Amino acid sequence: MKFKLPAFLENIESPVEGEVALRKFAANPLAFGGDLDLFSASANGALSGNATENSAIVVGIDEVGRGPLAGPVVACAAVLKSPDALLTLNDSKKLSRPKREAMFDAVKDACACYAIASASVEEIDEMNILEADFLAMRRALQALGFPGLNESAPEIPIEVKGSFAEAAAAARNAIRVILTPKAEDNSEGECCDHACMGITEPKSWGVAPSSGGLPKILIAVDGNLKIDKMPQDIQMPIVKGDGRIASISAASILAKVFRDRYMDKLEELYPGYGFDKHAGYGTKAHLDAIRRQGFTPAHRKSFHPKSL
Repeated sequence: MKFKLPAFLENIESPVEGEVALRKFAANPLAFGGDLDLFSASANGALSGNATENSAIVVGIDEVGRGPLAGPVVACAAVLKSPDALLTLNDSKKLSRPKREAMFDAVKDACACYAIASASVEEIDEMNILEADFLAMRRALQALGFPGLNESAPEIPIEVKGSFAEAAAAARNAIRVILTPKAEDNSEGECCDHACMGITEPKSWGVAPSSGGLPKILIAVDGNLKIDKMPQDIQMPIVKGDGRIASISAASILAKVFRDRYMDKLEELYPGYGFDKHAGYGTKAHLDAIRRQGFTPAHRKSFHPKSL
């Protein structure tokens, strides 16, 4: 089933603006006329110690490499520290490779957590590109601690920073810093907790301090499809999301740079094909190289053009 762009994102002018709007929606979907099934009790039972909590981590997820004749498909799941953690985030396709490379470390630093995973050429040929794409996405989410997944390890090792649980803990600690009075403000020199100051810890922290569970998770998927074999009511497909939602933009850049660097290695392994230039796409130079040198093990057997 294909999904249309949510109405509240139609007039978004920047990925940061879109990230802010999506986080507001995640906190209170009904206020936006949202889907009544979003964050249903059944979906959140596995994610949170308290299904009534009204905050969520927004996870942007995107892939690269669906169309090439060679190389893996790569997906990234990313959670930003804040919507404006990196103002230059945008769709990776709108950025030159030198610009993406220059931003790579900054994008990593802007993320509270991220994971980059892949599906191999053999898996693409075996199950088709769409299912392999979903597999790479599930592997990335599994690496960050999404419950209920049991995917095999990919051929290319996953690159991962942090986890959903750590991202939630960091968010809670940030709120505590804001709410907890400084020690020097206490004239008696005793530690004041929130209760003695008349402050109630907000339920919107996402996870009860003693629950040990995950917060609610909204998965923002670039495109018009939801990820297969995953809870459907915590996913939101966003058409052209890599240019509308900052966390998807971050995932797009991380996945693209990761795959480009892998294709550079393939050019060293199979010189003369130009993988470092076209990243496996069916350019004239690539097709000419295949005619001269034949296919490599890095080529997808199910993607052979009719002209070859």
